[in-house]
Amino acid sequence: MLLDEGLWLKIGFISIKILVIILLAAVVVRIGKAVIRRVFSVRLRRPLSERRERTLLKLLENILSYVIYFAAILAVLSIFEINVTGLIAGAGVLGLAVGFGAQSLVKDVITGFFIIFEDQFSVGDYVRIGEAEGTVEEIGLRTTKVKAYTGELFIIPNGNISEVVNSSIYNSTAVIDVRLGYETDIPMAESLIREFLAGLINDENYSDLLSPPDLLGVQSLDPHHVVLRVTAETAPMMHFAVARRLRMDLKQFLQENGIEIPYPKMVMVDSKPSE
Repeated sequence: MLLDEGLWLKIGFISIKILVIILLAAVVVRIGKAVIRRVFSVRLRRPLSERRERTLLKLLENILSYVIYFAAILAVLSIFEINVTGLIAGAGVLGLAVGFGAQSLVKDVITGFFIIFEDQFSVGDYVRIGEAEGTVEEIGLRTTKVKAYTGELFIIPNGNISEVVNSSIYNSTAVIDVRLGYETDIPMAESLIREFLAGLINDENYSDLLSPPDLLGVQSLDPHHVVLRVTAETAPMMHFAVARRLRMDLKQFLQENGIEIPYPKMVMVDSKPSE
């Protein structure tokens, strides 16, 4: 048998076919990875973070490699006249069983993939996901970690994320309510406040302001005071700091200009007649 010419020719043809299949699979994988990298280099939307881009790129490359090499293995097995159909059917049944047994895991992975692919939020963004609110610490294919400002770490399965409020994409707005007494000259107070607000854009303490704050006017007439509302456009998530600073400076400015901010007062009346 070792000297049988037909046997060696058959082995040679089989070896050539296997080699061609392996080379074709390697070429297809290489071209596919190049295409994927090319797609990632063209960013039509908001750029992905470096970590997210690296994660998604590696994931797509791995999926491509698994699919191509799995098809190559099936092609090699068919050369040896092995029943590939039976193997595929068995693999399908096994995959179905695993899928039913790990539905939550599969749901988490698929949801995590689309969170990364659609760039719904990034590491460092301030988000609200259900009861969890804070800064995104980590995004994985299975879980997302959100750290609250008080230190708690929320670990959320991606499959449970149905609605996300992201506060870090667009500019924020600081809202400040200024309370004045009814005896205050409202037009004069508004004129002074507008003059004060116009000068803040050049103040180094308000570097997060994107435009001069705007005095909207009288917001409400409460039983004990008049409420004026001030709004200010700030960089994303800087409205809390700007609002705190602006309240302090407004209070000092009004005090320097003789405009009193109302506060509860207690009046004691002596019922005894004076002697």
